[in-house]
Amino acid sequence: MSTDIRAKFLDFFKSKGHQVYESMPLVPDDASLLFTNAGMVQFKDIFTGKIPAPNTKRATSAQLCIRAGGKHNDLENVGYTARHHTLFEMLGNFSFGDYFKEEAIAYAWEFITQVLGFSKDVLYVSVHENDLEAFTIWTQYIDASRIKKMGDKDNFWQMGDTGACGPCSEIFVDQGEKYFHSQEDYFGGDGDRFLEIWNLVFMQYERNSDGILTPLPKPSIDTGMGLERIQALLEGKHSNFDSSIFMPLIEEVSILTGKKYTYEGGASFRVIADHGRAVAFLLAQGVNFDKEGRGYVLRRILRRALRHGYLLGLNKPFLYQIVQKVCDQMGGHYHYLSQKKQTIMEQCKMEEARFFETIESGMEMFKKELDSLPKNTKFSGEVAFKLYDTYGFPLDLTQDMLRDKKTDIDIEQFQTCMLQQKQRAKASWKGSGDEIKNGDFSKLLQKFGENQFNGYEYSFATAKILALLDSSYQEINTLDEEGFVFFDTTPLYPESGGAIGDEGELYLKGKKIADVLDTKKYFGLNISRIRPFQKIHIGDIVDILVSPKRIETAKHHSATHLLHAALRKILGPHIAQAGSLVEPSRLRFDFSHPSALSTQELINIQEEVNRIILKNIETKTELLPVEEAKTKGAMALFGEKYGEIVRVVSFDEESCEFCGGIHVQNTGNIGSFYILKESGVSSGVRRIEAVCGKSGYEYGKNALQTIEEAKTILKNQDICSGIHKLKDQIKEFKDKISKSHQTSDLHVFEEIKGIKLIVQKLESGNIKEIIDNAKNTYDKIAILLILCENQKISLACGVKNAPINAGEWVKKTAQILDGGGGGREDFATAGGKNISKLADALEFAKKFLKQKLEENI
Repeated sequence: MSTDIRAKFLDFFKSKGHQVYESMPLVPDDASLLFTNAGMVQFKDIFTGKIPAPNTKRATSAQLCIRAGGKHNDLENVGYTARHHTLFEMLGNFSFGDYFKEEAIAYAWEFITQVLGFSKDVLYVSVHENDLEAFTIWTQYIDASRIKKMGDKDNFWQMGDTGACGPCSEIFVDQGEKYFHSQEDYFGGDGDRFLEIWNLVFMQYERNSDGILTPLPKPSIDTGMGLERIQALLEGKHSNFDSSIFMPLIEEVSILTGKKYTYEGGASFRVIADHGRAVAFLLAQGVNFDKEGRGYVLRRILRRALRHGYLLGLNKPFLYQIVQKVCDQMGGHYHYLSQKKQTIMEQCKMEEARFFETIESGMEMFKKELDSLPKNTKFSGEVAFKLYDTYGFPLDLTQDMLRDKKTDIDIEQFQTCMLQQKQRAKASWKGSGDEIKNGDFSKLLQKFGENQFNGYEYSFATAKILALLDSSYQEINTLDEEGFVFFDTTPLYPESGGAIGDEGELYLKGKKIADVLDTKKYFGLNISRIRPFQKIHIGDIVDILVSPKRIETAKHHSATHLLHAALRKILGPHIAQAGSLVEPSRLRFDFSHPSALSTQELINIQEEVNRIILKNIETKTELLPVEEAKTKGAMALFGEKYGEIVRVVSFDEESCEFCGGIHVQNTGNIGSFYILKESGVSSGVRRIEAVCGKSGYEYGKNALQTIEEAKTILKNQDICSGIHKLKDQIKEFKDKISKSHQTSDLHVFEEIKGIKLIVQKLESGNIKEIIDNAKNTYDKIAILLILCENQKISLACGVKNAPINAGEWVKKTAQILDGGGGGREDFATAGGKNISKLADALEFAKKFLKQKLEENI
């Protein structure tokens, strides 16, 4: 099993003095990467010198990786090749200026031959053509005839155009001439007979902008070996998909479809198995379906799997069952898969249901365009865009559907349509990452080490200024305009855990000399952004006063913990934090949950938080070994990096979490807690916005004032009774208005065989009643009305003595407006969401009506 290989690898390198690191999150803390795509990503800052190497200068890991978007994108190849995957595990060992080529080669050879048991007779090695040192070392283990010297393209690694780089050495396994005998199946050829299994990177040089290589003072090692590839080889399989990692998932697909899997015709089976793994891990790690960024890549992966399921005859949600299988299969090592299984299955199923609502209509459009396509003509970019824009087909999904037809999309036409849409919507990409990270704070870390934070105990402190940086993050000796300051010790809390950074004031000899605008942490350094009123110098001894806003921030932070606990108690243990924001005036908490909360659930949650507040529980903070904290039941956030010792904040038995933030002394300090709003963030993620403390008081005060104003308007009668009376009056008024709409207001745009055709937009009125009146007026009629009122879109259609199905007509028209609906053959209703496509919907409704009449008359 794959777990055996993983465990053997980690245990082997642990025995060689390597520290075992857990797989870092698939979403890296690196704005330049969409996903973690290699084992070295979590050590990138060490290799580039941004942060010092750890005390143990040897590391090993089994790293989950995703290559399905951005620069590293293998998505379109998955299912059609033997070894491309969206998600895979990279086994690696790393040295940070400790051992080098000799030990790296020895370790690799020992593990492959003695631990995994590969015969030396099937092993081959490549080295860089100029790396005589590596060639000589390898001759101690393998005959020189099995070592091939290759050029930069194959055997030289570099992180970028400049920076750390070096030659590499790859280890290959000969899978045998019996199975691979093409002209390219020779060692060094492009065939699959000689399969690379391990790459050893010798990080030996620094390349400058002129391309000159300078030897590094402390050369390092970075290696990578694919777990899925090794598993297949050890099981004697020539495709990763035939191994015990993937076959249980493929067999599950076979059960769901009722179709037998064969390798030659099984691309769709393989796509579903592979994509089910990626969907499971991304959802479990907090990535949610979205319209952009990582969430959009997740949606593309899921929809590509659904399209292949559709080809196999599946027309309702099924991938969630593959996700369940993945959780059962890999939850033993990645425990969060087991813990979140039900939640991610529900998220997956909901997203599938959304897509299956439109996939059939989209496939009809695709087939119609394809059938009418002349030979040697590209598929319409406009149709591809409509498939994307109206039916949710990502571009690469349409490209994948065209793969077997050997046809391309008119990409220029597609991009033109996309650009026009962006201009209409004034859309813009929301990038990620923090602009201040452009600053090179690693030099400060190397010079001074981490500064001391004493803000848990104090909101005032005297400190020495160790460094100043200008607005371009360059170190300077004197600061007289907005910039950054680094103290030897500071009570200012840096932005972390959802809480914003502290503001404050600086004093020199009793005189205020600067405002502190914000505080953040970089590489363990607490750095504050300030606006000085006079020149400030390195070495100044200043007094730091934290803003009183911190007290209100602390209240909202503690309230967030209590809200988290209340959600888990009332909604269930599947609740997991998906993001938060804590400010002095409010809090925002995102959490995983498959559906909107009811009014009663929100009432119960609010009452539960206030119940805990009123218990006046003293806040308890402890520093505990991380495993002891987990045993105690403290909740940790997925993706957060925790050291050996962690800070745990608890409120009696009510709440216990890993947290480094500032909190109240007891829950009574929080004051009243009010939920302002509950909404959806994305598929499977809900958001609660709330206030407490001073903001809670203001909210309550304003609510009472509103009630008093309402009483005055209603002449002191009971508010609820008064409102109901007003509603009745409004309804009566609306009824009178709707009755005023006669059939004379309607426009017959065409008449076919005596059938009056009406498709029209209305600003007000009761469209059902108007349609009933029209049907009573005309003997033969087909009418569809769209009502736009208060940004809400309602559709209704009626048919009398006309050969068209009202339910089908209104449903397909509503899809243009990103909505849905249906009904009887003679009358149906629907709703829409996208008011910007109203003109398209009206045009479609007319064309669809005329087409159906022409077909059926």
